[in-house]
Amino acid sequence: MTEFDYRPFDCDNHYYEAEDAFTRHLDPAWGPRTVMWCNIGKRRYHVVGGKISFAVMNPTFNPIAKAGAMFDFFRGNPDRKEPMAFLQEREPIRPEYRNRDARLKVMDQQGIDACWMFPTLGVLYEEALKRDTEATTVTFRAFNRWLNEDWGLCYQDRIMGAPYIPMVDPAFAAGELAWALQNGARVICLRPAAAHTASGPVSPADPLFDSFWGLANEAGITVVVHASDSGYSGNGYVKEGFSASVSENQGRPTVTTFGFERAACDFLITMVFDKLFERFPNLRLASVENGAEFLPGMLKKVAANACRFPRYFKEDPVDLFKQHVWINPFWEDSSTELVEIMGSDRVLFGSDWPHIEGMPEPLDYLTELQGMDDKARRNILRDNTLALNERRPV
Repeated sequence: MTEFDYRPFDCDNHYYEAEDAFTRHLDPAWGPRTVMWCNIGKRRYHVVGGKISFAVMNPTFNPIAKAGAMFDFFRGNPDRKEPMAFLQEREPIRPEYRNRDARLKVMDQQGIDACWMFPTLGVLYEEALKRDTEATTVTFRAFNRWLNEDWGLCYQDRIMGAPYIPMVDPAFAAGELAWALQNGARVICLRPAAAHTASGPVSPADPLFDSFWGLANEAGITVVVHASDSGYSGNGYVKEGFSASVSENQGRPTVTTFGFERAACDFLITMVFDKLFERFPNLRLASVENGAEFLPGMLKKVAANACRFPRYFKEDPVDLFKQHVWINPFWEDSSTELVEIMGSDRVLFGSDWPHIEGMPEPLDYLTELQGMDDKARRNILRDNTLALNERRPV
């Protein structure tokens, strides 16, 4: 921190959910259709929508692998260790993973001014529930009330808990956004996936959801599309589902490795093709923890389709994308290349702390910004997320 006179704003922090995060505000009668606990041998697992979830190895998070445990693996695995070897060392869950005041103290030690705070389990469970619209809305309404109690949606202007809003019902999505705004939310969280309504899947940018997007546009709140279980298929090459890819494909590469990027690319390009930003010119969308390597090819396709359909877009869709979208790359992506594409005012620093695939310490990210000038570095580390954190109402 001796290198600059400001403290960064981390756009990608996570909590590990309390054991009653999904059930505290849930009528137990909903348990079989929503989320409940079960015991298998000496372990506890969540049953989600009537099926045991193996999305994480230990959903109690106690003990837990250390923050950034997989850092060297994603850095290229220079010691050529087996993937599971990185997760051998465990520790009791730390207070700062579940307590906001303890987290603030750690943020001070880390040199972090503020952060957006996202779920760990919460981004994995919509996929398992999506065919039961009512159960999905009941589950995440309860989950968001827990979030407001334990973390807050804007705690001391430093921890911004992001309510998770499943796009399964237009009235629910708009109502949950209204609740979030009333409770001081600075950011909300969606998954990059089709909206699975009771009538079937549609684009999240379908006019069916204009009450949601219109409210976000009017309020000027930033909408984050965060890495999630987006339901992407292995297309028969591997066993289907996020849980299968986690539990059964460890130790070998598979096409599911690219699921996050595929989902984000499809989501973002669909927002352009559906002219979401033309309809809602005050909308700001941030892609967090979805990577950035897909971006050059995606924008090339956007430009090509603008030529093929010359009367469809009122404005240049590539320019419009760059006006309305901010990108948080994977830390192992090239931030320099991303800045060349989007500009330094559209790139966000996020550490993914304390997840195993993130940084051991948030400001280990400084290495990724070597060679950038002070203005570009400040944009990425602080100013861009700080600006997105402020509502910009119409």
